[in-house]
Amino acid sequence: MNIISPNYILTPDKLLKNVSVAFDKKIEKIGSIEELKKEFPNAKIIQLKENSLLMPGLINSHVHIEFSANRTQLSYGDFINWLYSVIENRDELINGCNQECMKKAIDAMLDRGITTFGAISSHAMDLDACANAKQNVVFFNELIGSQAAMADALFTDFVARLDASKSVKREGFIPGVAIHSPYSVHPILIKKALEIVKNEELKLTAHFMESEAERDWLDESKGDFSEFFKKFLNQEHNVSDAKEFLSHFNDTPTLFTHVVKSNEDELKTIKNANHTIIHCPISNRLLGNGILNIKELNEHNIPWVIATDGLSSNYKLDLFEEMKISLFTHANAPLNDFAQQLIMAATKNAAQALGLNTGEIAEGKNADMLVLDLESTPNEELATHLILHHYDISKVFINGQLEKGEL
Repeated sequence: MNIISPNYILTPDKLLKNVSVAFDKKIEKIGSIEELKKEFPNAKIIQLKENSLLMPGLINSHVHIEFSANRTQLSYGDFINWLYSVIENRDELINGCNQECMKKAIDAMLDRGITTFGAISSHAMDLDACANAKQNVVFFNELIGSQAAMADALFTDFVARLDASKSVKREGFIPGVAIHSPYSVHPILIKKALEIVKNEELKLTAHFMESEAERDWLDESKGDFSEFFKKFLNQEHNVSDAKEFLSHFNDTPTLFTHVVKSNEDELKTIKNANHTIIHCPISNRLLGNGILNIKELNEHNIPWVIATDGLSSNYKLDLFEEMKISLFTHANAPLNDFAQQLIMAATKNAAQALGLNTGEIAEGKNADMLVLDLESTPNEELATHLILHHYDISKVFINGQLEKGEL
């Protein structure tokens, strides 16, 4: 048992002062240092320095570890140009990111306080790196393929990757399923994958309405995707529209990533089915896809979280940086209120969306915690300051274990 004694603790609804936390793998009790010492007389005391803040570990719910080799190979500014550049440089990107490359990306997330991440795995090349990560990992095995003739082969490969991830037996590693997108996965494959998801109660995610090209293709089988699908797949029509795609998920809560081009009916469907939207502002900007309408999500009471996406469409895997970009992108949102929403989106709300017992400094929650060294006494604008300033993260605890820093 340990007792950590910071000056301040950030909880979902308030800032606590001069209280301590007793924890092992989970947070056992929050109270005064005297009370905790009396209840846990053999506990190790971790006394933190002045202006120290204890807060929940961050949760990056959507990241592509396999594509972490990218720096300047890909084309930004337009989604279709980016997609062509991914195909052109695919071998270089995949072969260029070995285990050390992926470990570097995972360690960079740990350094910036990310204690849990959702890995979208296309090829399972990242399985070992994620299995050996210090963080909690939801390992989303991705299913992709829009051609019915290839369905059996693609599904066999998907199941083999899923089974390999299920063979990983370590605390904090959770297999899941990712359906790539409505334009790239045939309904036959979706139905078969969701049967597994439901039977095994796996976590589920999918890309949805990321670009104008996707909107046009799903609505009318036209637009920028027309040439792309004809050239690479000899396909002239979409395999399903957006309404049909969403209908597959009606009784399975899903994390939908991007959703910047959704319409009113689609948002109602997402709301009614208890889905969550993943906000990736840097990726959306770099690929020229527009801005997620968070005001509309809030008005519909649709839960949303924030994530970095992968280094194929980002320049770093840093949720504080992601929150900062979002804070400036949504310039009409009340600054301090929106900053608080962003902190929640990276902690408590993300944990709820993934069904994880973390994301809060609260009794009974997993002890995934960060220690930040503030420069002065925090005030009511703490959330804004956390996002704007690159505070030192001196300690990171995951499931009660110190994974960064010293005692």
